[in-house]
Amino acid sequence: MHRSQFAAVLVVSCLASCASIVSKSSWPVHVSATPENAEVEIVDQSGQVVHKARAPFTVTLKSGAGYFDGETYSFRGSAPGWGAGVASADTQMNGWFFGNILLGGVIGMLIVDPATGAMWKLPEHVHVTLVETKP
Repeated sequence: MHRSQFAAVLVVSCLASCASIVSKSSWPVHVSATPENAEVEIVDQSGQVVHKARAPFTVTLKSGAGYFDGETYSFRGSAPGWGAGVASADTQMNGWFFGNILLGGVIGMLIVDPATGAMWKLPEHVHVTLVETKP
């Protein structure tokens, strides 16, 4: 291997991070509710409302909340004649994160993927069930 090829491989392996390259740090989450057309408010772990719409809908949510910190979302549903419903979505470890062992190395595993949130993933679907109130 020539010196220039070696340098190129070294640079790519230092800058690569498997989950950031192969996967993503924001995920589409389909939100449904019982009853349909309930208004659902999504709140992140810092208490910020990040989205509000009538179910069903799909929203793209960030999976990272900070360095090595996965995000947690609360889903609060409301509708006339129904009691409030609550659901939550918590991140799980993204399997691509472990690709850093082979491809991304220490830089990808300890810096890039944790900083971008790509080491985490969110569930594809969240369902909020409201409680029907008695007349």
